[in-house]
Amino acid sequence: MYYYRYESAEVSCCYKYLMFSYNIIFWLAGVAFLAVGFWAWSIKGVLSDLTQVTRLHGFDPVWLVLLVGGVTFILGFAGCVGALRENICLLKFFSGVIGFIFLLELTGAVLVVVFQSQVRDWINDFFLANVKGYRDDIDLQNLIDSLQRMNHCCGAHGPNDWDQNVYFSCNGTHRSREKCGVPFSCCVTDPADSVVNGQCGYDVRHRKARDWTDHIYTKGCITVLEDWLPDNLLTVAIVFMVIALLQIVGIYLARTLIWDIKKFNFSY
Repeated sequence: MYYYRYESAEVSCCYKYLMFSYNIIFWLAGVAFLAVGFWAWSIKGVLSDLTQVTRLHGFDPVWLVLLVGGVTFILGFAGCVGALRENICLLKFFSGVIGFIFLLELTGAVLVVVFQSQVRDWINDFFLANVKGYRDDIDLQNLIDSLQRMNHCCGAHGPNDWDQNVYFSCNGTHRSREKCGVPFSCCVTDPADSVVNGQCGYDVRHRKARDWTDHIYTKGCITVLEDWLPDNLLTVAIVFMVIALLQIVGIYLARTLIWDIKKFNFSY
């Protein structure tokens, strides 16, 4: 039986080490994300009492950090080892998962465009659920505070959304000092102030609504997002295109390396 022998068949060192360099960055990033996530959990005592995970009413940002870190670590590891050891199975796993993530992103983008009203309702419900759990988790609290301070907003659609939180609610008979107030991140601040007044939102909603603008932001964060998005569609599109391009480059390097390895194995 005759076998065709390729001339000078060899695995390209260029593609091999490009693939390794591409993945070592993501592998190290995955290690960093995992380290930060577990460190955050250790600070909150979750690692010593895992039942705390089930008692959280809102979204714990550490989950997202660990998920991104875990996926990035696994893909980076598969890509690095697959490239160095010329392992076709690992390279196929890497390119397949990257391709799957790419398809999920495309599907998500299409669904967001087609079902805009449903996505808006889901974001609103998600934000309100986390307003309700604001005091339950320090990371969630810091995330909401950062979002409100950076975007000069308060609540999902306005300050009254903080009635969803038991500590800030104007309803009921609770005696919380924060009753009928808002978090300090809703307060209009003077850039000259070097010290944050953590009590600036106390009792602010006891006042008439027309007086709120002098003390707190009255526009909701979802409203701010809806106003920001149309003016920054080009920026958002460029970010998604860069992410997509990086994924396509990864798939291309992996598939090219697989082809070189198969060609080399066949020739011998």
